[in-house]
Order: sequence, then C-alpha cells, then structure tokens
Amino acid sequence: MKRIAVFTSGGDAPGMNACIRAVVRGAVYHGIEVFGIRKGYNGMIAGDIFQMSSHSVSNIVQRGGTILKSARSKEFMTAEGRQKAYDQLQAHGIEGLVAIGGNGTFTGAMIFNNEYGVPTVGAPGTIDNDLYGTDYTIGFDTAVNTALDAVDRIRDTASSHDRIFFIEVMGRDSGYIAIQSGIAGGAELVMVPEVLTPLSEVVETLKQGWSRSKSSSIIVVAEGEEEGNATEIAERIKAQVDGDVDIRVTTLGHTQRGGAPTAYDRILASRLGLGALEGLIAGQKNVMAGIINNELVYTPFEDTIRLPKPINEDLLRMVKILSI
Repeated sequence: MKRIAVFTSGGDAPGMNACIRAVVRGAVYHGIEVFGIRKGYNGMIAGDIFQMSSHSVSNIVQRGGTILKSARSKEFMTAEGRQKAYDQLQAHGIEGLVAIGGNGTFTGAMIFNNEYGVPTVGAPGTIDNDLYGTDYTIGFDTAVNTALDAVDRIRDTASSHDRIFFIEVMGRDSGYIAIQSGIAGGAELVMVPEVLTPLSEVVETLKQGWSRSKSSSIIVVAEGEEEGNATEIAERIKAQVDGDVDIRVTTLGHTQRGGAPTAYDRILASRLGLGALEGLIAGQKNVMAGIINNELVYTPFEDTIRLPKPINEDLLRMVKILSI
C-alpha cells in the first residue's frame, strides 16, 4: 500500500485531531503517502482531498473538534454517491482509508468496501462510548469531565437555594456519559435509556432525601431517557410532589462535544489512530481498532454496528447506595 487517506465523519469528538495526527505521522514514518479528506463522505464525493505531511498536523493534538471537518452525508447513502466517491479515490490513487467516526461512518465504509473493495479500518470517535469492540471511544472521557464540571457548579447553586436540578446530558441511545458524570458528581439519581426508571422511583428518591433533611438534589438525565427529556420529566415530577418544590432544569447540549481533549483522550486517540493505520498496512479491512483491557484489538464493522454495548447496571446500583 503506497497511498492512504484519513477522514472524520458524523458528530465531532474531542481527540479526533490527535487521532488524525497519529494516522498522518504514522504514515510518514512507514513511508506511505497520506491524504486528508475534508467533510467526511461529502468531501470524498466532491473530491475535497489534499496531501498531508508531518507539518500538516503540527500543534493540533490539544485542539478540540476536527481540522478535517465533519458531516453526515445523505448522498453517500445512494449508489450514485458512492460511485462518485470511488471515482475520486481512484483519481487520487488512494488504496485504503482510515475512517474516524461512529456507527454511521462504519456502516458506510462497510458497504463501500463490499461494493468497490476499498479497504477501510475505523477508529471509534464518538462521545457516547456506545460502540461494541472498545472499552472507551475517543472523546468520551472529555465529555464526561465537561459534564462533571457543570454538575459540580450546579450543585453549588442547588445547595445555596435548596433546589432540585435535572441536568440533561448527551446520550440519545447510551447512558454512559450520564452514569459516569452522575457517579463522579454525587448525583442522587441517574436516568439512562438502557434501564427504565419509573417516575414513581424518582419521586420516592426525592422523598427519602427529604426525610433525611436533604434540601437539594441532582438528577442526571441522558437525552434518550424513555420517560422523556429532562424538561418533560421535571414538569411531571413537580406535578406529583406536594408543597412548593423549587425544580430547575439545565441542558448541557453541545458544550460536551467541544473543548480541549483530556490527557486520556489524547493518548487513546493516538493509540487508536496508529493502530488503525498499521492495521490497514497489515491487510486489515472492514474492522474497527479498539482498546479492550488495555490491548489493541480489531473488531469487524458488522459486529461493531450490530452488537449492543450494555451499560453496567452495577453502576446504577452504586448511585442509589452512594446517594444515601
């Protein structure tokens, strides 16, 4: 393999730049020409492809976001779009790809390889930590620490005013950010999509706290919680409790995607970027590079996309015990 390309796709995640840097400098080290593709599959279709060098990735390891930009491509979902993308790769002489992204990115790469035989190795870049085949994904640790910083700050004002705060964090299908930031932030309750938490349990938790003279509470809600978003849940809880209870809602939103990556995310992204590149060189294709038990592993895209990554319910049990 003489020439490869790297791109980022889907939602951005802190640490993607560190991953790009590892791919580019790893390629230079191994004597392989490396190209960057801007804006994911959209850029591949449009031919927004440029050669990169070691200097191209100087001073980016500490930066959030992605220097290659990112996008979700509807056109790549069509056969015509994938044909255009293949033609552009052929025109640039690109023989293999490193894709940094999540489920949607890897689904597209798997279909693309099946149709045109372009080998692709993925690096898991998503703050949700919801990909089977790796203990942690790029950006997750930073997102948790960003959420935790907000939880800590909100607890100060909740305590000062005897308020109940519902804090909504990202996680449409995954409660990993919620559970980790909730435990670290001392939340009284965490609500995640993987496990149904009836509103009656929320009310009971609050009442038990009041019986112990607890005047303020923090409840962390993943955005994909089955009972609804944090605002909807807060309104329904307020209608079920007696007395003048001061309930507030804070939605953290996209603040969790931005910011400088933590040391952990920079190191993880570097390991995964280099692992994806060297896997590609070694003949791997249609696989995602991941870290399990601190060892580099390769998981087929099919498994990464299809198999669930269940949350550890012992962590939810821990929340209940530690909030007493």
